[in-house]
Amino acid sequence: MPDSISNRSGSPLGDMPEGVQVSFEFFPPKTEKMQEQLWASIERLAPLAPDFVSVTYGAGGSTRERTHETVVRIQKETGLKAAAHLTCVGATRAEVNAVAEHYWESGIRHIVALRGDPPDGDEKYTPYPGGYAYASDLIAGLKKVADFEVSVAVFPEAHPEAESMDAEIENLKRKIDAGATRAITQFFFDTDVFCRFRDRADAAGINVPIVPGLMPVVNFVQMCKFAAKAGASVPGWMHEEFKGLENDVETRRLVAASIAASQVRTLVSEGASVFHFYTLNRADLTYAICHILGIRPKASG
Repeated sequence: MPDSISNRSGSPLGDMPEGVQVSFEFFPPKTEKMQEQLWASIERLAPLAPDFVSVTYGAGGSTRERTHETVVRIQKETGLKAAAHLTCVGATRAEVNAVAEHYWESGIRHIVALRGDPPDGDEKYTPYPGGYAYASDLIAGLKKVADFEVSVAVFPEAHPEAESMDAEIENLKRKIDAGATRAITQFFFDTDVFCRFRDRADAAGINVPIVPGLMPVVNFVQMCKFAAKAGASVPGWMHEEFKGLENDVETRRLVAASIAASQVRTLVSEGASVFHFYTLNRADLTYAICHILGIRPKASG
């Protein structure tokens, strides 16, 4: 047996740290088929015992209702800790407070507080009349409603509307001062982007956990559209790796898994031990990455 094989030992990803934590994000289903897919994903990922799972939220009554129904059902039927997204868009303070009160009464103790995107058809965000203007205002209001745990979003490449990275850091500080205890990043693919932002936040005296948000690439073309809207860069090497795979689903999945594994390896080597996954209501890639991280279902018996 060649020495290069017989002497080989250990994992190519290196030793995973003890106590790695993960959380998963889902979006409320619009159709019966999408609902089936969502619950199949939740059932697949639930045995991994995530720290929490969150459900996204948009402006408009039907979206709010779907979010609430999904969050409460997760909390009641799975035993997982569910977190509800809540935004400033399209509602007065009283209406937002009523939603928050309803969550608290339903046993939901964790809110992901966001400013929110402009409603469809609006190019620029404008505070809703009588509503919370920004995430920091929303957080302060939520804390008056009940003692929620509050997570917030942060953009390691700066929010598309932010004047500068300094402005992004200052906005994060305002949200923490208002009561947020965790920041979850927008998805990114260049791990240096996350490390630079984390170091910059640390230098600014920000001491809450900054959790890397990861998006396993289910569909590269669709992901690029998401990235353009969110102000997240897609490295040139990723375009090259996915080139020609538009109609080759299996190879695309293998490439996506390889990229995600490499990203996790680098983040772990940089000290990260908590990860938030944007699942897009699909479980397989997220499950595989968690397996690599050493997060696996507990053996029964």
